[in-house]
Amino acid sequence: MLNPDGTILALDIGERRIGVASARVSAGLPTPLTTVDHTETVTHALQNLFAQHEAVALVMGLPRGLDGQETAQTRRVETFVAELKKHTDLPIYWQDEAVTSRKAEEELQRRGKPYAKGDIDALAATYILEDFLQEHPEEVRS
Repeated sequence: MLNPDGTILALDIGERRIGVASARVSAGLPTPLTTVDHTETVTHALQNLFAQHEAVALVMGLPRGLDGQETAQTRRVETFVAELKKHTDLPIYWQDEAVTSRKAEEELQRRGKPYAKGDIDALAATYILEDFLQEHPEEVRS
């Protein structure tokens, strides 16, 4: 069982940015948190974010093709996460991220306010975390 006082962070890993969402284990309500630029210091920036938000687990969005097949982006994300695992001992879970970015962009357009690309990424991470919490409640509250 995860520490109820901790936070689960979800990452929507893109080539330029990583969208991040969070949910307190006790509440289970995901919200957009931030984006982190995908630079040479991204691992360090993420480690700081994990510590700052008292992360107890990570959920990684897993990109797939429209028919569920592995893509070049799938392999890039898997490679990135394999490298990230070398720098954290937090449990890491995978969650299908099918259409989360499109859903996020549509939601932001419906709101009728200006938004940036990073807003899409952070909201997509929120949907990834929401899906994970709904599909795997046993992982959070065992």
